[in-house]
Amino acid sequence: MAKIIGRTEEIVSMNRLYDSGKAELVAVYGRRRIGKTFLVDESLKGKISFRHAGLSPVDEQGKHNFLKDQLKHFYYSLQLHGMKKSKCPSSWQEAFFLLETHLQNTDNGGRQVVFLDELPWLDTPRSGFLTAFEGFWNTWGCHRDNLMVVVCGSANSWILDNLINNHGGLYGRVTYEIKLLPFTLKEMEMFFRERGIAISRYDIVQCNMILGGIPYYLNYFKRGKSLAQNIDALFFDDKATLKEEYDRLFSSIFTSPEELKKIVGVLASNRSGLTRDEISKKTGIEPNGYFTKMLKALIASDFVSRYVPFGEKKTCEHYKLIDPFCIFYLHFVASQNSLNADFWTLNQSSQSIVSWRGFAFEEVCLRHIGQIKAALGISGVVSRQSSWKTNGSGDVPGSQIDLLIERKDNVVNMCEMKFYNDEYVVSRAYERVLTSRFNALKECLPKRCAIHNTLITTYGLKYNEYSGVFQNVVTMDALFDDGSN
Repeated sequence: MAKIIGRTEEIVSMNRLYDSGKAELVAVYGRRRIGKTFLVDESLKGKISFRHAGLSPVDEQGKHNFLKDQLKHFYYSLQLHGMKKSKCPSSWQEAFFLLETHLQNTDNGGRQVVFLDELPWLDTPRSGFLTAFEGFWNTWGCHRDNLMVVVCGSANSWILDNLINNHGGLYGRVTYEIKLLPFTLKEMEMFFRERGIAISRYDIVQCNMILGGIPYYLNYFKRGKSLAQNIDALFFDDKATLKEEYDRLFSSIFTSPEELKKIVGVLASNRSGLTRDEISKKTGIEPNGYFTKMLKALIASDFVSRYVPFGEKKTCEHYKLIDPFCIFYLHFVASQNSLNADFWTLNQSSQSIVSWRGFAFEEVCLRHIGQIKAALGISGVVSRQSSWKTNGSGDVPGSQIDLLIERKDNVVNMCEMKFYNDEYVVSRAYERVLTSRFNALKECLPKRCAIHNTLITTYGLKYNEYSGVFQNVVTMDALFDDGSN
């Protein structure tokens, strides 16, 4: 059995809830392939009384009477856990009654754990599932001090709307929620080390650019192969492991995957993000309530982030694609008419990949803001992160700063993020660009604020006559800090 990496806080929480001595309804959610099931299995190993996973809608699209199959599958799970044969339920109310009866018959006074995996898949159209689940918990489950129900789902918007933020019969019923996040760089390093895979930190950062710290994808890495060889095997080989993953990713968690993929495709070509109206115009999707619901679903599933650029009003929200897997797939896989099996290995020095690394490294840094603040010694300072863009006019060029850290101690860190294979060298031309950005930003800030030019790069800064333009330098190693040092 593979050792679980990271997830320390989540495991502590699961065990505390197991020992709480009262009824618990725990919701575990997060992006598909993030390791939710593995977390529950490992933290509650040997303690689960009944488990069931919904049937995937990906393999059953267009099939009539899918409810009947879901109920039959639930009935078989009950039998596998020792329930005597009876009539297969014809509704979810009957199914939960059978579960209640089974748990009562097997109750020996100890903790009973019910694990319902991929819960949103059970809620097929007109199935009455949510009403039945509400009745199961409110009428029976919440009154049994020895019952712990753990539910999982990759459709984050469903979990949030129907359980955690439910305004009906399940309002306030979830006793604890765990949102599982992708591995940090440090956790990725621990993962590879545990599996005996030799890989440098430089390549771990590139791996994070592509796969975003998703454990399921990292599991496919082979010992003895380089990062480039592994990426070719995952994406570009004739039998590439993740060739169909993009489509399955959307089909398995969204009811209208094609329209959502259209939104994601538009955002993939605009790395600074777009406003709601801009997305609507570029996709041709009417900006109605359903459109809003789709955007919320993408945000809830961590594919898209919503932010307000520096200096803009709160009404000027931008939506930005942040899922590394989707960005990489659309940029390098979906855009290719034909795939060369060794594409990634053969094109490491190509301009398109070099340029992509620069943008992708910025996203890695944005996913490790906590580590950057720790390296700057400002972990305890209240701050907020944003980006800034000016369009320019006439002879005055526009400027773009992808990371501003606005601090309550009257300092703004203007961050430049550079992925480089050696110490970074500041040229005279680049020093002028930084000075221009500095002056432009200074005009937009209160007089009490100071600007600290900050470089975040792989191997540090090479000293020369222009290097003094940076007041702070954060190296790649700082991004691997887990706070234990």
